[in-house]
Amino acid sequence: EFCSSLAGIMLLEVLLVLGTLLIYFFFSKKKEETLPFKDGWWGKGQKPVTKEDTSIRPFKVETTEEELSDLFRRLDQARFTEPLENSCFHYGTNSVYLRKVVSYWKNQFNWKKQVEILNKYPQFKTKIQGIDIHFVHVKPPRLPEGQSAKPLLMVHGWPGSFYEFYKIIPLLTDPASHGLGDEHIFEVICPSIPGYGFSEAPHKKDFNSVSAASVFYELMLRLGFDEFYTQGGDWGWLICTNLAQIAPNHVKGLHLNMASVSKLGLTHLLSILLGRYFPGLFGFQDEDVRRMFPFLKKGLYRILSESGYAHIQATKPDTVGCGLNDSPVGLAAYILEKFSSWTDMEFQNLEDGGLERKFSLDDLLTNIMIYWVSGCIVSSMRFYKENLQKGIGTQKHEKLTVQVPTGIASFPNEILHTPQAWAKKKYTNLISFHFMPRGGHFAAFEEPELLAKDILQFVGKVEKEQLWKKK
Repeated sequence: EFCSSLAGIMLLEVLLVLGTLLIYFFFSKKKEETLPFKDGWWGKGQKPVTKEDTSIRPFKVETTEEELSDLFRRLDQARFTEPLENSCFHYGTNSVYLRKVVSYWKNQFNWKKQVEILNKYPQFKTKIQGIDIHFVHVKPPRLPEGQSAKPLLMVHGWPGSFYEFYKIIPLLTDPASHGLGDEHIFEVICPSIPGYGFSEAPHKKDFNSVSAASVFYELMLRLGFDEFYTQGGDWGWLICTNLAQIAPNHVKGLHLNMASVSKLGLTHLLSILLGRYFPGLFGFQDEDVRRMFPFLKKGLYRILSESGYAHIQATKPDTVGCGLNDSPVGLAAYILEKFSSWTDMEFQNLEDGGLERKFSLDDLLTNIMIYWVSGCIVSSMRFYKENLQKGIGTQKHEKLTVQVPTGIASFPNEILHTPQAWAKKKYTNLISFHFMPRGGHFAAFEEPELLAKDILQFVGKVEKEQLWKKK
């Protein structure tokens, strides 16, 4: 009798355990959770009771003579410090080279000509959540019979601007003229992140990537786009990722040229320790191993040596920002250093930082001038504090996966490499992952054709298999 009751109790326990497991699996089946849309108000003072003006107004970049003479006065009065002998760009921007840049800026750079280039694409402003949002909106010059343009939202990062996309826009809006076929033609929308360039800066705290994604989602709906593609690198990566989490039924596809994973689990840590020796076990390819290891050198030390700016900007952006907003030479030194090392870490070994190997001085100075004339460097740096002050891995969006069809173009000189095996955990519908043959962080600016081709093949895949409809 004792034995049979013991057997009964054991059977009950087994059933309970099985039942608990079944209930656990049934309820913990990942609900396709979305990120809540952030309906903020970022204007000055109290939110007015009147309805927001939703009109879209044409915008042109304009500069006054006073602004230019003020700039030249400041360039004339620049104080330089002698660099250490043979220090190249290892201590930051080398001031021997900086003198050359400033001399070019004063004597050869033609800002008025660059303003004409900036104004060659239609630009607009519209008020969203209390602040003016600036964006470039380019429609295709021609469309084949019966074909419609696919809306594509492209988002820049720091210390870049909407100007980064000027060379890739024609490849996407008129691919046939550039030998890229006419199967997929885009209508491109490039907004400036609030606080960057000609978008008004938020006047209140807590404007983070989810806020920016919500604003851009509203922008796309306002322009009449119910379904659209998104593309980004740097902060654009995070803003577009958040947008895909907020509106998965509206984002047809997400294309990234940088994908960082902020939530690291046990498998990530094990793969860092052992991936070099057992790559197959962790789903690493030879190229992953080449880019990631030795991890101390290519991972940890690189983070430590290259992230000082982010630490400052995530804690006390206004302090250092004061100096940069007051000195064009200081601003140039701060921004050019990023364009050097983020394009290729090896460029630190050159006295000119390799800056003119991939970019022209006109292009570099145009980007710097967008920061200078709009006076946006401080507000652009605050975006780091808003996104990072609560700690890495603590935000809801970091814990959620992305279900939208995703494509990643992995450029070899990106500061930190994210292998496909890691990216797949976050982007569960990763349909395209390519190791790009060359290029670094500022992909659209540096290698517009490589990036355009990857976007085109990705969109081709999504459209052919109608992937976004399979929800």
